[in-house]
Amino acid sequence: MNKYTRPDYSTSSSQAPNETIRTLLERRTIRAFDSDPIDSQTIEMLELSAQHAATSRYFNEWSAIRVTDPNLIETIAQDAHQLYITKAPLLYIFLADQRRNADLVAAEDPSMTESDDSFILNSGYSFLQAQNDAVLALHAMETAANSLGLGCVILGSVINDPDLLIDILDLPTLVYPVLGLAIGKPAQNPDPKPRMPHRAQIFENSYQRPTQQDIGEALGEFDQTVYQYYRDIRHKDAPRKTFSRIMRDKAFNPKENHSPMAPSIHRQGFDLEK
Repeated sequence: MNKYTRPDYSTSSSQAPNETIRTLLERRTIRAFDSDPIDSQTIEMLELSAQHAATSRYFNEWSAIRVTDPNLIETIAQDAHQLYITKAPLLYIFLADQRRNADLVAAEDPSMTESDDSFILNSGYSFLQAQNDAVLALHAMETAANSLGLGCVILGSVINDPDLLIDILDLPTLVYPVLGLAIGKPAQNPDPKPRMPHRAQIFENSYQRPTQQDIGEALGEFDQTVYQYYRDIRHKDAPRKTFSRIMRDKAFNPKENHSPMAPSIHRQGFDLEK
């Protein structure tokens, strides 16, 4: 078995046609930050970059909360089981937000109420589009931060208990937490995780389920690459598993740390069957 070799990013970076693609190719997750604060001008630029992301139907159906209260940050970190969040100079929670638009409609025409059957901002489609908007905005902010030499970690685990997050952030109906983003100056330089083989993830015209040959060749090679990555690169306590074994353990894991999401989505006024 060949030892895992860190990709030569100096070569791939030199081949990138521009700085934007170089930033995307070199992105990695940072979970350790130094204590330097982020200056206000940089914060403004990061937030402006998020606002310039694409938005479905021009509804601008997302918002973000910059969390600065140490008690809130500690609560979020504990719930996410990611204590390093408390060390990040910047923490954002990105939200699917139809509340603002619903309030604008009510102010424009008080005769139109959310109880009307024709009201659509609480529909499953609107929820999904608002969620998409939030993810696009977060990605724009992350890319902007990376381009400035900052490090980021995207935090899906902040919604381990969505009701807790809804309560501590005072989220009204038609607002739902999607992801968190922690940002700071990197205090580590981790090796990037291996990526899925191109042919196993990018298709043409239709979905391509892996054949036995694919599983044995491309995905089999990826399994070994992931195993070697954990064996040779990650710290000694990291699990030494193939990607297939990781997925086997995760796909049927009754001990997942998150709460069911449908009840909290309905609590926030969205009707996923609408």
